[in-house]
This record gives sequence, C-alpha cells and structure tokens, in this order.
Amino acid sequence: MSQPEVRWTIGKLLEWTEQHFRSQNRESPRLDAQVLLAHALGCQRPQLYVRFDEEPDEFARGKFRELVRARSAGQPVAHLVGRKEFFLLDLLITPATLIPRPATETLVTSALEFLKNRPTPRVLDLGTGSGCIALSIAQRSPGATIVAVDISVDALTVAAKNVERLGVTGRVSLVNSDLFEGVSPTPQFDLIVSNPPYIPSGEISSLTSEVKDWEPRSALDGGPDGLQVIRRIVAESQRFLLPRGLLMVELGMGQHDEVVRLFRDAGFENLRVERDFDRIPRVAIGTKPE
Repeated sequence: MSQPEVRWTIGKLLEWTEQHFRSQNRESPRLDAQVLLAHALGCQRPQLYVRFDEEPDEFARGKFRELVRARSAGQPVAHLVGRKEFFLLDLLITPATLIPRPATETLVTSALEFLKNRPTPRVLDLGTGSGCIALSIAQRSPGATIVAVDISVDALTVAAKNVERLGVTGRVSLVNSDLFEGVSPTPQFDLIVSNPPYIPSGEISSLTSEVKDWEPRSALDGGPDGLQVIRRIVAESQRFLLPRGLLMVELGMGQHDEVVRLFRDAGFENLRVERDFDRIPRVAIGTKPE
C-alpha cells in the first residue's frame, strides 16, 4: 500500500525545519524556522499560528527552501530577512553591521534608567552600527538628542535608513568618525554609551561560522586582549562628558575587573557593573566627577 502524500502545511514545514536546525545545533531552531517561513510568506510571525493548516504554494515553498539552505550553510537569519528585532524595534540589518543581541539591551536599560529624570539630555553613541542603541534611547527618551558615530560608512548607511524609518531624523545625528575624532572636544554630553569590539583577536577564529564569516570583523576584534578600543574610549571620554555625566561600555565575559580598573585609573567615580539576562557582568558604568 502506498504511503499518503505529505501535506506540507505551515505547521509541518515549521516542525520539519525546527528539527533540521536542531540537528545542526543552531542556537534558536524554532525561532529561526518561524522567522524564515514568515519572511517567505510575507506575513508577520504571529500569523503563522492561525494559518497552521494552510498549504503554501510552490513559489513560497521554494523561497523557504532557499532560505533554509542558506541558514544551514551558516548565514545569519538577520541577513537572510534583512532585519532584526531589538528592544521592540524592527531594525534593518545588513552584513555591514553587527547583528544586535539581547545582551546589549542591558546597556540600553541602564541608559534609560539614568536618563529618565533628565528632560533634554545629550547622548553620544560610539560605534553605532545599525543604530540599535541610539534609536532605542531616542524612542524611550523623547527629549534626548543623540550623536551616533561609526567608522564604517556602510554601517552609517544602514543606520540612516533606520533613523528615517523610525521618524527620529531631527534627534539622531550620524557622524562618520573613528570614535571621538569627528566629535567636538567640549564637555557637552550627559551620557556616552558604546558597544565596542571587545573579542580578543586570537579568539575570532573560534567563534561560530555565522559570526566570524558573516559579521564585520571591525565590529568584533578588540585587539590582543579585547580591550584595545575600550581603553581609548575610557581614556578620552571625560573631555566630552558634562560634570556628573556617565560613561557606559558593554564588555565581554571575564573583562569586568580590568575594565573597572581602567575606569578608576581614568578618574571615574561611582563605579559599578550591570549584569545581563544570563547574569554575566556586561556593562561597566562610571561617573565623571564634578
């Protein structure tokens, strides 16, 4: 007796793809399957659940197969669909920018807590990439004006599109600069934030292929000990901060003791480290003295 033909419904496609990604030890197999299928169907991810028994046409299934093949080869989901959700924002993403990660939301949360009682703060975002930090602050702190800098013109092109899409063109200024080089050296900012490259150069090769082969090395490589860029930021920040202004820097696992020492040696006060959702020390914070 012949076996009945499989009905490739949305539910069946998701089930098979999740199992396939799980066999490859992907970090989020279910979410990856959902995001890719929603993209292939041109719908929002929650709509998949009310269309579970629907059979997509061959064109949509073919598009989905290509996306699954590319993901199986290591290409990041954010690159395949051209966007990534971060702090409830839907951001455009390309290979020119670092893909925003949940750990960086710790930096945004800390920044917003500091800014909540400041009606018109000025913020500097160093190494803005897609603009994820600057835009999250702009959306939740409506009186803030933000200068967002990046050394990469291609990254700033992506950030500019996100600024326009989110309607904050008048409050977020983009500057092509190697950290502080293109910023006026006067104390003007209440807050400086940065998610700099902090992975030691020798560890880049041990990263997963979807990171080391697809994301910009300049946004990952922090030099021999991972602190090369962080040292520059800490050493130069006080010239740009107002008295009692804060510096907040994201850092890698195991770097917090050394980074706190850098802050202390540079004259920052009220030093502390915030942990991310996995309880990893993630954000170093210091205050410029009066």
